Amino acid sequence: MSGTSLDGLDLAYCVFNYVNNNWSYDLLNSRTIVYPKEIIALLKEAYTCPGRRLTEIDALYGRFIGETVKQFIKEHKITPNLIASHGHTIFHEPEKGFTLQIGNGAQIASVTGIETVCNFRQLDVALDGQGAPLVPIGDKFLFGDYDVCLNLGGFSNVSFDKDGKRIAFDICAVNFVINALVKPLGLEMDKDGKLAEKGKVKHDLLERLNNIELYRNETKKSLGQEWVESTIFPILEEYPNLTKTDLVCTYTEHAAVQIVKVLNQIDGTRVLLTGGGTFNKYLVGRITANTNKTIMIPDEETVKFKEALIFAFLGVLNICNVENTLSSVTGAKKDSIGGVKFKI
Repeated sequence: MSGTSLDGLDLAYCVFNYVNNNWSYDLLNSRTIVYPKEIIALLKEAYTCPGRRLTEIDALYGRFIGETVKQFIKEHKITPNLIASHGHTIFHEPEKGFTLQIGNGAQIASVTGIETVCNFRQLDVALDGQGAPLVPIGDKFLFGDYDVCLNLGGFSNVSFDKDGKRIAFDICAVNFVINALVKPLGLEMDKDGKLAEKGKVKHDLLERLNNIELYRNETKKSLGQEWVESTIFPILEEYPNLTKTDLVCTYTEHAAVQIVKVLNQIDGTRVLLTGGGTFNKYLVGRITANTNKTIMIPDEETVKFKEALIFAFLGVLNICNVENTLSSVTGAKKDSIGGVKFKI
């Protein structure tokens, strides 16, 4: 699993069991491989480069994933049956009928010699879905003891059952924006939310952010880099004299407001909180202080690797020929079995 924040490649070695119509899992080993500078450069270049070069980067990054997984397998002396790879999202514009995650699955299968499933989103987009979020099927079958699953990553998203169907959608950008705001300060992230905690909320900016039209749209939404660059960044750029501390504080408050607004409209009380943003103590504190839900944070490994775990689960469902993409979540014409298999 690779997120939009470019912090690294998440690897999770998982075992799944299906007994008496119930799924269970064991997360046996996990690790985040920090990207070397040359891989970060490739992934950044991929967003703007010509098609020929993009195809080359897809292959190069796929080989990097394969070599990284091969080393992980060797270190832990394990023999996995399957590799499920989300890849790295470069384009995601489902309203235009396309999404692209690079990290060529054929390269991964070639390097490792292990059956590989990738390209989980494309079929759903072809079926007029958003291609996201895909994690909710794992929320439903692996984390069903919770009323709500909330992920704080590059973007925040939520998943819950309503009227017998799984509902899920992105709420707002979180780490994708905050990380971009602190980068000029030489920081990779606002660790523990300490920078936001020192700042003051700029209320006119907060109001503008909270009044973005998309937040009033009740239809399902899937957010990506394109939306942030066309909607969020232009607003923030109108406040050049605002200190970075106040800017980060204001945006963090905005994210908390949007998340709380969604949470307070959902039935149930138990909220499972995961994703890198869970370590932002200030953000989590702002959410907790303003919601009527009980925020429950699991062990650190689950916080960090839940998405990787669930994409492994999506791969298992794929090779078992079981639907792994829910139209009730994505808005597609029908449920489907997402993913392309490469087997040597």
